[in-house]
This record gives sequence, C-alpha cells and structure tokens, in this order.
Amino acid sequence: MKTAVIYARYSSDNQTEQSIEGQLRVCEQFAKNNDILILKTYIDRAMTGTNDNRPDFQQMIKDSNKKQWDYVIVYKLDRFSRNKYETTIHKHTLSNNGVKVVSAMENIPDTPEGIILESLLEGMNQYYSAELSQKVHRGLNESYIKGNFTGGHQIYGYNVVDKKNVINDDEASVVREIFTKFAQGYTGVDIAKNLQTRGIRTKKGKYITDKAIYKIIQNTKYVGKVKHGETVYTNIYPAIIDEQTWQKVQNIRNAYKHAHCRKQDKYNYILSGKLICGYCKHKMIGESGKEINKVIKYRYYSCLTKRRRKKEKCELEIIKKEQLEKEVMDITWKFYQMTTV
Repeated sequence: MKTAVIYARYSSDNQTEQSIEGQLRVCEQFAKNNDILILKTYIDRAMTGTNDNRPDFQQMIKDSNKKQWDYVIVYKLDRFSRNKYETTIHKHTLSNNGVKVVSAMENIPDTPEGIILESLLEGMNQYYSAELSQKVHRGLNESYIKGNFTGGHQIYGYNVVDKKNVINDDEASVVREIFTKFAQGYTGVDIAKNLQTRGIRTKKGKYITDKAIYKIIQNTKYVGKVKHGETVYTNIYPAIIDEQTWQKVQNIRNAYKHAHCRKQDKYNYILSGKLICGYCKHKMIGESGKEINKVIKYRYYSCLTKRRRKKEKCELEIIKKEQLEKEVMDITWKFYQMTTV
C-alpha cells in the first residue's frame, strides 16, 4: 500500500479552522479512493503561500529525507505554494526523496499532458497571488489618498465613523496629558501609575502601562502624520498633539537614549532632562560611575555634547549631583518666597 502525508494551509486570519477541516476531509477521501494510507498531517495556519517561511512546510520537506512516504497530498496545488520558483525547488527535493506532490481537487493525469497542465496551474497560482497583492496595494493607496481608515485596531484617542478617524475627546485629553507630563520631565512609569490610580483604561479595558506610554509618545498619528512607503499623509488622522509639544517630547526621548546609566542607577536624578547647558544649549543628563580601584560611586550631571563625543565641543565640566541640585533647590525656594510675599 502506498503511503502519504497531508499538507494543509490557510492564508489569513479571515479564514478559520473550518478551512483546514475542509481541506483535510477532501484529502482523506482522495487517499481512501486511491488506496493510500495517511501517516501524518502538516498544517500551517495564517501563513502566506508566496514564500516558504512556514514551519510545518519546512518540517515536511525535512522529514521527506527519511523516505517513509510516497506522496504529499494537498487540497489544491496553491496550498503547497504560490511561488513557481520555490515550488520547483521543493518538488525537486521531494522527488529526490521518492515523494510526489498530488492534488486532491485538480485531476492532473500522470502523463506528458499532465506536466503541462500542472505547470499551467502553478503559473496561474502565482499570477493570482501577484494580481491580488497589486489590487490590495492599489486599494490601500486609494484609502490613504481619501483619508479613510485602512483597517486594523483603532488606536487610543480616535474612533472610526463612516470610514474616517475622528477624535475621541475623552481619550484625546488623556493623550495630551501624557505628552504634556512627559515634556515636563515625568517618566512613563510615573504617568502610568497616575492614570491607573484614576482608573483610566485602554479601549480594551486594560490599564495603560509604562510600555503603552512609550508607544504613544512615539506614534506619529497623534501629530497627524502617517507614512506609507515614501509618502507622508496628513489627511488620515486629525492631530491631537501640536508640533512644538511633539518635538519637545522627541528631544527628551533622544536624550534618554544617551543616558545609558539611567536604568541601571536607581539613584534619582531629579534634574535630568530639565537642565540646558549654558555653553552649547544641549540638554544635561544625570550619570554615575566608579573611581579607579574604589567601590564608591560618584554621581554628576554632564552635557549631552560630551556624551555623544561628536566634533562639536563644549567647555562645561561635569557638576556634582548634590552640589547642583542644592543650588537649584535654594534658588527655587528663594523665588517661591519672593512670589508669595
């Protein structure tokens, strides 16, 4: 008795397990009608057929080296692949291992004419895939040009009404608060904790975490910009954040990237990101280190220009953390007393 494995696949989340069940049922009936014993099934879910980056598919090709079965049965040839080049390569590998790919639905005879028919079907499958991709791309471009919602999940701060993104006033006020507080020097953790204590949640009903905060402040949609390919569209999302606030927040984010000790050092640098160097006008950050052959850490504020080590130079020397913070606090206290008299 001849033996075989079944390979089944569906392409997207729009399809379901019912698609797999249908493929398996047809393949099993084909095997029964042709007196073939099924040894195993390989299934890839939500995997495109335009490439071979499919785990079960790759495992099937690898397992064929054991030469334990005669056929790979598929519902149709497009389940095996929609790429004619890769189809040829993998069929050649299977053939070397004594395995033939057969279609349960496409009655391809084992004759010279069958070779032509199979090649034609494979070419049509690749054509269909390329044409579908072109139509989807063209449809997306039209949606972008018209300023329509292009699908996917709705982001916090917006609702979709008649295919258009419109501002959700309650959520937008939270987004503005997040940007404003971050621009004032609050961390993502601080902002998230504050929102959680007030019971503010995402569209899915979950608490807004610090990770979500950092995703929000990087999302260009909040400043009204969406990049698709090389084009930037400004007609899809109405801006919630103004350009000045957006740029200020991005500058702070960039400053944090260079403050490499910030996460490792639990010591609180209350002025980090809030100080501007009087010489080069770049932000100043809190840093720490160890003296040679000593365990004691020293903490200080320094200019980002020196941290980046670029060609531009800065005359500002590092300033001890305690010294600078004390001076700032003293001046702030004196100013407060003057304004409250």
